Amino acid sequence: MVFSQLIDQLLQDTTVRSLPFFSAELCLSATILLMLFVRLFNADRVFPAYVVAVLGAAAALFCSWKQFASLDSGESPLSQTFFTGLMVQDLFSVYFRAFLSLFLLLTVALTTLTGIPDQEDSPDFYSLLFGATIGMMLMAGSNHLLMLFLAVEMASVPSYALVGFLKGRRPSSEAALKYVVYGAGAAGVMLYGISLLAGVLGTGDMSLLSERLAQAAGGGEHQALISDPEVRTAALGVMLIMVGLAFKLSLVPFHFWCPDAFEGASAEVAGFLSVASKAGAFALLVRLCVSLTGTPGTEELMTAFGIALGAVACVTATFGNLAAYSQNNLKRLLAYSTIAHAGYMLMAVSAMLVMQNHARAGEFSVHIQQSVEGLLYYLAVYMFMNLGAFAVIALARNYTFSEEMDSMKGLISQSPVLCIAMLICVFSLVGLPPFGGFFAKLMIFAAAFKAGELHWFMYVVVAFGGLNTILGLFYYIRIMRTMFLEQRPADARKVPVRTMSLEGSYVMALAIFVLLLGILPGVMSGLSRTANAAAESVVHAATNR
Repeated sequence: MVFSQLIDQLLQDTTVRSLPFFSAELCLSATILLMLFVRLFNADRVFPAYVVAVLGAAAALFCSWKQFASLDSGESPLSQTFFTGLMVQDLFSVYFRAFLSLFLLLTVALTTLTGIPDQEDSPDFYSLLFGATIGMMLMAGSNHLLMLFLAVEMASVPSYALVGFLKGRRPSSEAALKYVVYGAGAAGVMLYGISLLAGVLGTGDMSLLSERLAQAAGGGEHQALISDPEVRTAALGVMLIMVGLAFKLSLVPFHFWCPDAFEGASAEVAGFLSVASKAGAFALLVRLCVSLTGTPGTEELMTAFGIALGAVACVTATFGNLAAYSQNNLKRLLAYSTIAHAGYMLMAVSAMLVMQNHARAGEFSVHIQQSVEGLLYYLAVYMFMNLGAFAVIALARNYTFSEEMDSMKGLISQSPVLCIAMLICVFSLVGLPPFGGFFAKLMIFAAAFKAGELHWFMYVVVAFGGLNTILGLFYYIRIMRTMFLEQRPADARKVPVRTMSLEGSYVMALAIFVLLLGILPGVMSGLSRTANAAAESVVHAATNR
């Protein structure tokens, strides 16, 4: 094939076949360019950046919805690659595009209400926010180890700048510097792991990893895999890649950046990072785990990997809940809460790997799918309840100029709408019925319990999950006690947020969604069906190898 033919084929694949799959990302990219042009020509007073941002996020959400409807109805193939195999289009990746687009829209709405950023900095702020979201969308659709690294870095670099966006504030600058240094170290380790894995297996295509790993393991013959140098190197590569993903997920022992970054950043940015980065990283983790399973010969190694993830999940959830007890800064407290919830969600991935790599995997195919469904359902509920909690902090901060626990004392007397919204979000974070968080946790614990039939350690994981739910109750109740039961100081600044105001309506809308996802069968079953279809598409890739 001559060079001109190769270029023509590449252009044909890009323009005709690949770009329609990339429509959501293109909407966000075009929005970034439009915001910068609006600023360049001093048109931001006529077209404020938040208006452009809302329209861009809404367009990306619409494109994602159209893609999901097309795939779900059977109009398009359920799974196909594009951009010469670097990306994959299926219901799983489109689910996360829609999820991230909706969350971006909610975040832009929150920043508009709170006034962070101001009009002068809005184009820069929203450009960083949209750039990070594009990276997270790429994480969900990655089909190549090179794209895996590029997506993680594209999501990370704007996040560093967002953490330090509060100019002139030392805690913000310090948090951003720590985040950059730790992130650069994690990225270097992950890149080294990618080079080891691709070098040993001879490919970066994630759809071929399990087949090559099985060949390195001896074609499925029972042997001491750890004594094989190729398998040892591949296993080391996977563990080093996991360092980068564990950093994004703030899993113990790679959690140390999270409390400082959340405390130094604005509450709006902390809320964005607590949900969006978790969603993108979990999507990529599921992709990686699925790509390494499904071929005879890898079961022993991947089962051990699943058990290790279960152990990390237990430690992460326990540490996050215990460390939250002594926190007086609300953002720092919710940072440790985020760490704990990452541990809960990791239990679903652990259960998936244990069931998927057992000799009886065929009998558990439905439960394997349900474990991923539980993770997706949890993320959807987590989006509303965690953003709702950060929104209450951000709105109260605008009046009290503080994000400490003491600034919330007796707030029920001045702003009942903020307190009721926080109560719903907090009780859902605990996992109490009838809120959405209860059913999300129940789905994950049920999957882990079912996996216990195949490996006893998964019963330990479920026990730790239940114990940590009880542990989390104490520091969440502390927030409620401060807001509802303590007397508001006479010299405390007033927080006049009313129910019918835009701020009150926003937080109550988030709280209502949390409530509906726990009590309204139609909403619950609709989200469950959507999550189940997305889970089936990604699990299908492993079971059909």
